[in-house]
Amino acid sequence: MQQIFAPFSASISELRKNPKALLEKAQDDTVAIFERNAPAAYLVSPAQYERLLNRLEDYELGEIVKARQAEKPFAVEVLLDDL
Repeated sequence: MQQIFAPFSASISELRKNPKALLEKAQDDTVAIFERNAPAAYLVSPAQYERLLNRLEDYELGEIVKARQAEKPFAVEVLLDDL
C-alpha cells in the first residue's frame, strides 16, 4: 500500500462536487485526492505551497553554499586595494 502524505483525503468526484467545502474542511492542511483507491494528486493551500517553495529554495541555497565551501581550498586571496 502506498503511503499517504496528508491528514485529509477525498475522491476526485468529491473534489468535483464541492471543491470549496473540501478546502474549507482541510483549512491549511494537505488533501490527498484519490482515484481508484490510490492517490492521484495532493491539494495544498496557497500559503502552504508558498512555504514549500521557500523551504525548497532554502535547501537549494544550502547546497550551493556547501559546494562553494568545498572549493575554498582552491580560492585565491585578493586584497580589495588590488581590485
